[in-house]
Amino acid sequence: MTLAVANTPGHGWFLPRDAALHGPALDTHLLLNLWIVLGLAALAHVLLLAGLAVRRRSEGTSVAMQEYLPLVVLIAVFGWLAVRSQQLWSAQRYVGAAPEAMQVEVTGEQFAWYFRYPGEDAAFGQTKFSLISAGSGNPLGIDPVDEKGKDDIVTSQLVLPAGREVDLTLRSLDVIHGFSVPEMRLKQNAVPGQASHLHFTPTAPGEYAILCTQVCGLGHYRMQAVLRVVTADEFETWTKTHEVQR
Repeated sequence: MTLAVANTPGHGWFLPRDAALHGPALDTHLLLNLWIVLGLAALAHVLLLAGLAVRRRSEGTSVAMQEYLPLVVLIAVFGWLAVRSQQLWSAQRYVGAAPEAMQVEVTGEQFAWYFRYPGEDAAFGQTKFSLISAGSGNPLGIDPVDEKGKDDIVTSQLVLPAGREVDLTLRSLDVIHGFSVPEMRLKQNAVPGQASHLHFTPTAPGEYAILCTQVCGLGHYRMQAVLRVVTADEFETWTKTHEVQR
């Protein structure tokens, strides 16, 4: 399913540009947390000054109102914030993408990101660790015998069409890498021996930095890539070009 493309600048407050469909919900929750913390800090100072100015009463009801009631309110507020943030996070991590979502495999290796598209057959070819050889043009170890892998497209740049949901499969060939795109409000670890999924819908065309947020070695500082969000027509042209070059 293709969605209308929106060019949303975000909420400001020095946050990165908001370029994903789920971004406004996350930003709203973040700002809600900040406002609540600000309000609690102000309230704490008011109570502190009030306690210095008014002598504390010894009656049990007064003690309960002054100590236990605020504690109950705080527990309720932070419990609600925790549940809401868990729901927002799990929507990208554990709730599956739509069946028609575009499939892209993201693989981290010291110190580079590789992106694989399934090609016209919409199926990824098998990979073998023994076949991995970046120098010979096979950085992911795609098995040349597998027919499904012959049309796979492997690039060092992630190119996605705006307005279409994307299901990313994250993998790592060596150590833990942190896949992060701040403008897309994405951050998920790629763990060796595991395949984790992350889905989102980019909405704003442009170029965005892909970062590694885990210290993965001496070259960690240069483990970056580029996410290009383009129109549907531009993506189709890009796909055909890479199919010819493959």
